[in-house]
Amino acid sequence: MKAFNIKIGYGDNEVTLTILPTEEGYYKVIYYGGILGAVRQDKQLENWEQVPDEEVIAGDLPLYKHDLTADRLDVVLDENTVHRIGEEILGEHHG
Repeated sequence: MKAFNIKIGYGDNEVTLTILPTEEGYYKVIYYGGILGAVRQDKQLENWEQVPDEEVIAGDLPLYKHDLTADRLDVVLDENTVHRIGEEILGEHHG
């Protein structure tokens, strides 16, 4: 399973995220070299949800550290962001 990049609108900006599919059936969301979190599709509801952090196997990557002083957007995985990421993942796999 190969990693791929997606772009999502975030506020007035656009953010590039790296998506890493896992054998566990979820997708790690990588931002600036750290794991921002993970998303998966709820097959019954046909909807996307955030994977609880304790279920995410980090592997070789560190968890993303929020840094409000850094010169980048502080991306948060809220419900809207998770949905947009899911739509982009579907577009990558079915487009």
